Amino acid sequence: MTGALAPTKPLTALDRCDRCGAQAYVRATLPIGGELLFCAHHGRQHVAALRDKGADILDESARLSETSTTARDGER
Repeated sequence: MTGALAPTKPLTALDRCDRCGAQAYVRATLPIGGELLFCAHHGRQHVAALRDKGADILDESARLSETSTTARDGER
């Protein structure tokens, strides 16, 4: 599904996993409408099946491995 959906906004700390309530890093927009949000763990569990069913997947889980400037500055 490309081009048919409106651009989605990035996930924030307020977006929570529909399975466990942790911060969401994966958004699955369903072809029939609506969306599901998952933490990285539950996203890995469900993303393949959702993609097979035609869901559009936004996966921001790579942000988990980014190091913030504040963290680097504090390591002096």
